[in-house]
Amino acid sequence: MERKALGKGIGALIPEKEISAQEKSFYVKVEQIKPNPFQPREHFDHQSMEELTQSIREKGIIQPVLVRRRGDYYELIAGERRFRAAKLLNIKEIPVIIRDAEDEDSLELSLIENIQRQDLNPIEEARAYQYLIDKFQITQEKLSEVLGKSRASVVNTLRLLKLPQEIQEEMKKGRISFAHGRTLLELDDQNQQRRLSQEIISKGLSIRELESLVKMHRPKTAKHKIRGITHEPYIAVLEEELQHILATKVRISKRKKRGHINIEFYSQQELERIVHRIRGGKSG
Repeated sequence: MERKALGKGIGALIPEKEISAQEKSFYVKVEQIKPNPFQPREHFDHQSMEELTQSIREKGIIQPVLVRRRGDYYELIAGERRFRAAKLLNIKEIPVIIRDAEDEDSLELSLIENIQRQDLNPIEEARAYQYLIDKFQITQEKLSEVLGKSRASVVNTLRLLKLPQEIQEEMKKGRISFAHGRTLLELDDQNQQRRLSQEIISKGLSIRELESLVKMHRPKTAKHKIRGITHEPYIAVLEEELQHILATKVRISKRKKRGHINIEFYSQQELERIVHRIRGGKSG
C-alpha cells in the first residue's frame, strides 16, 4: 500500500472538507465502536478535552471519525478525542468513515493524527515510533518519509528512550521539554542527567542555561562554522522542538545575532494547518 507523507497534509489521509464517493460518512452507534488498541497517546489533557466536549455540545461532531470493520463492530483508527467526548455527552450515534486498514496502517494513521491535531508528548511519540519499527520492521528512513520529518529528528526522538525512566516520566508530565531531554542526552552519565533534570524542574532552566551546564561535564570541542553561520548545539535542539510542534521540517540559520527560520509546507491546506498551529489552535 502506498504511504502518504505527513507533510502532504492530513487531508490526504483523513478528509476534512471533501469525502470521496468511495468514503461517504454515515452514523454508527457509539456502543458499536471500540477504542484503537494502537492508540499511541497515553495521556489526554483534561482542559483540552473539556474544551472539545463543550464545542461538540454546542455544534455537534462536524468531522467524522475514522474506523475500520472488525467483525460485528468497528475499531477506531483516528478521532479518539471526539469519540471520548461523545461518550461523555451520552451521544448515541456519531458520524464515521470506514477505512480498509491493516494494523500497521491503523497505528500510522493514529500516530499522524495525534502529531498533527494535538501533540503527543515526546515519550509517547518515541514509543510509537519504536513500536512501528519493532512490530512492522519499518526503517527509520521510511518512518521519516511517512511523518514528513528529517531522519535526524526521528533518530533523536527515539534516543529519548535512552534517558532514565524517571526523566521520561517527567517529560510525559510536561515538566521537562523535548529540547531539555535532547540536551541531556549529550551527557553519557545517567546520574548527571538525573541531577540536571532536577535543576531543570526546580530552577526552570532555559535550553541555553542547560547547555552551559552540560558543557561543563563534557570534553570541549571546537565550534563548527559553515560560511559564517554558527551551528550551536542548542540551535539543532530548537529546530527539532519546532519540528515536533509544527509537524513539518524546520531549519534555523543563525549568523551572529541574526538569522531566519525556514518552515516547509507542501500544499495550501498544509500552510493553513501550520498557521493554525502557530496561532495556538487545536482540533479534536
